[in-house]
Order: sequence, then structure tokens, then C-alpha cells
Amino acid sequence: MEGQLGPAQLDPVDPGQAERAIEATLATLGELVGGREAADLASQLPDPFKIPIGLKSEEGGESFSLGEFYRRVAQKEDVEIATASIHAAAVMKALERAISGGELEEIRAQLPEEYAPLFSGTESG
Repeated sequence: MEGQLGPAQLDPVDPGQAERAIEATLATLGELVGGREAADLASQLPDPFKIPIGLKSEEGGESFSLGEFYRRVAQKEDVEIATASIHAAAVMKALERAISGGELEEIRAQLPEEYAPLFSGTESG
């Protein structure tokens, strides 16, 4: 594993909120990409975070808008959509540091261009 993924990587968010943000974002990302990509990503995550993204890893991903992505994260995290969008971007930035090079780029390449803001804090975004 390249680095760590956990509450400490999400700057000034309290640890409990950070963990919920990570779980909500990963679960929603798993719903979006599904299949092999979700399984590949899950294999690089710390044990507590493998489960949210791996739940649907045998199925293909769903197709939904970035707005729906944020809505799902907000619902899972029990926060407002604006807060969920900030948290999701922070999780993606931390995720890029935590996984091997290229894995996040493979996921990003599968998504429509409207998902670019989700990756705006990452090196390739």
C-alpha cells in the first residue's frame, strides 16, 4: 500500500465524521464502478474500508450522475449534500495517496467527464 487511508488524512474533520465520510464515499464509489475495479481498489484498502467498497464488487457498476453520487454520499453520511461533496473530494484526495499509482486513474477513466470535480483535488484532476 502506498500510504494510509483513515480519519487522520481528512484534515480538520473530527475522526468519527471522517470515518463516516470515508465509508460513505467508498460505498458509493463501489456502487458506481462495481466489478473488477471495485475489487482491485478494495484489495488496496485497510480492512475497515474494504467492506464498503467491496459489497457490490461482483456486480457491474451502476450509472448515475455526479449529483446523485453526492446525494448518495450525503444520505449514507447523514449530512447535507454540500458537505458530502466536500468530504467526497477530500476522501478522493486521500485515496490517491493511499493506493498504488494508476488505480484511481483507471477508475476515473471509466467515469463521465462530469465527475471531474470529484477528482479536482487529486494530482491528475
